[in-house]
Amino acid sequence: MTTGKINVQTENIFPIIKKFLYSDNEIFLRELVSNAVDATQKLKALNSIGEAKGELGDLKIEVLVDKDAKTITIKDKGLGMTAEEIEKYITQIAFSGAEEFVNKYKDKVDKNVVIGHFGLGFYSAFMVAKKVEIYSLSFKEGSKAVRWECDGSPEYQIEENNTQSSRGTSIVLHIADDCEEYLEKFKLEGLLTKYCKFLPVEIKFGTKKDRVDTGEKDEKGEVKLTEVEVDNIINNPNPAWTRKPADLKDEDYNSFYRELYPMQFESPLFHIHLNVDYPFNLTGILYFPKLTNKLEVPKDRIQLYCNQVFVTDNVENIVPDFLTLLRGVIDSPDIPLNVSRSYLQADGNVKKIASHITKKVADKLEEIFKKDRAEFEKKWDDIKIFVQYGMLSDEKFYEKAVKFALFKNTDGKFFTFEEFENQVKPLQTNKDNKLVYLYATNVQEQHAYIDAAKARGYEVLLMDTMLDPHYINSLESKLKDVSFVRVDADTVDKLIQKEENTISKLTEEQQKELQPVIEDTISKEQFNVVFENLSETDSPMLITRPEFMRRMKDMNQLGGGAMGFYGNLPEMYNLVVNSNHPLISKILSETDKDKQSTLAKQATDLALLSQGLLKGESLTKFIKRSVEMI
Repeated sequence: MTTGKINVQTENIFPIIKKFLYSDNEIFLRELVSNAVDATQKLKALNSIGEAKGELGDLKIEVLVDKDAKTITIKDKGLGMTAEEIEKYITQIAFSGAEEFVNKYKDKVDKNVVIGHFGLGFYSAFMVAKKVEIYSLSFKEGSKAVRWECDGSPEYQIEENNTQSSRGTSIVLHIADDCEEYLEKFKLEGLLTKYCKFLPVEIKFGTKKDRVDTGEKDEKGEVKLTEVEVDNIINNPNPAWTRKPADLKDEDYNSFYRELYPMQFESPLFHIHLNVDYPFNLTGILYFPKLTNKLEVPKDRIQLYCNQVFVTDNVENIVPDFLTLLRGVIDSPDIPLNVSRSYLQADGNVKKIASHITKKVADKLEEIFKKDRAEFEKKWDDIKIFVQYGMLSDEKFYEKAVKFALFKNTDGKFFTFEEFENQVKPLQTNKDNKLVYLYATNVQEQHAYIDAAKARGYEVLLMDTMLDPHYINSLESKLKDVSFVRVDADTVDKLIQKEENTISKLTEEQQKELQPVIEDTISKEQFNVVFENLSETDSPMLITRPEFMRRMKDMNQLGGGAMGFYGNLPEMYNLVVNSNHPLISKILSETDKDKQSTLAKQATDLALLSQGLLKGESLTKFIKRSVEMI
């Protein structure tokens, strides 16, 4: 038996620092199982080029737990290690065996079959173990089995081990007293499922009961089943994203979606299969789920992997925020594995990958739009908020999305930006030669205004998501000579200002005489009375909400920095009096002041009622007054 001290190479101290940036100690299992996968993948690679002779046999990795002995064992049947290799790869921290293997065989094997980067993964074992043993026998002919032991101090022991006769490595962790939670079967299985669910080598964790076909049939002719004990394989070594798109059908993608999200019962709208090998390696599948009008950005929809090793499901600030509305998997060997989230966020490769994914998503949406527009329109309401969010937050996405982003009018008809401009240009160009896009946020509540606008031949867009106020503001800054006006922001004749003006039946003196009568019927703090020269067939009075103030308040609901000032202001409305309506002339000519006040109050309450603003005692009095007048 020999002893020695672990050699920390000074020039490789930086990777060691990264080791301490692990967010929690549960990643020890990920690191050790990944090492076992590496050893197995290396053996398969060497066997494929004739450097490892003979049959490989069963290459399953096994994870064992012994609660009584307080040990966890990770056992592989990979290439194993000699005493010299243990000295080199284990006792010289940060001398990466994976790195050396790739350099040696870079022209013969795929470097992406090897997970390790820094050679530090093994030492994560000491996060939970008070002592670690390695039992290993190399695949090389004539090799002797060895046993290595270390209690977490720089001292270690290494000796021959005559009890091991089969190729491979077993890592035995003697769990520390304050980490005994990891000896619980359900805890370990949860970690294996979380971190190792898609590793490329089968991982066995105990056994389970399964029902299998006996090959016989009962008296009813039905197949007889029998219960047997089988290996509990916790991973899928060949997940859908590692396969070629040409080899997959829609049902394969939907099946994988349910594997990723077993609690999601709705199928995704469509998917994007990522498969890039230049300028970086990237595979994955992204799914578009149905989205509500509420802007919800969950933190666990997209799962990030490095060579099928789970890295994180919190991709916030790693990929653009709007992409976090999607679900699925992103896998790249260029994503750092053994580092913290802050390092991930700053990593150049991660940023390039995020930018490329944004481009691929935009390209896919454009492709679907061009290939089957009718189907795209059916899905628009479910993906609208995603597209809007992307256009608001990512300039490059906006540049691509203007080709397929849609407007929807209140009749359910869809337009591209270019189509809508051509549709409304003849009628909705104002006196300043600017296009006015009318919109509504609620078809039922704003029905009267929509109806009046459509009677003029105007198109009214439906903009009913919580992002729309910000979206509208953004589009006004990007679309040339376009302004958006909500359909209830003014009277129909003033929504789109033309040169012609309707002549008023009331003189200025008559309007001044009538104004205080009407102001006495409403709250002066909340309503501003204005006279407009409308058609006799329009309502005698109507409520409008000034566009600027209302939009600022809407934007404030989602968050708008300085716009918080507007959010604290009370609601403001215009009470528009139609100076050409017969009822207004009747109110003016009424000599009985009580009757005049009643008529004015009734007309005002009708306008309030049409907007759902008449409530409580005021509504009760209106109903009683209406009955008396009838």
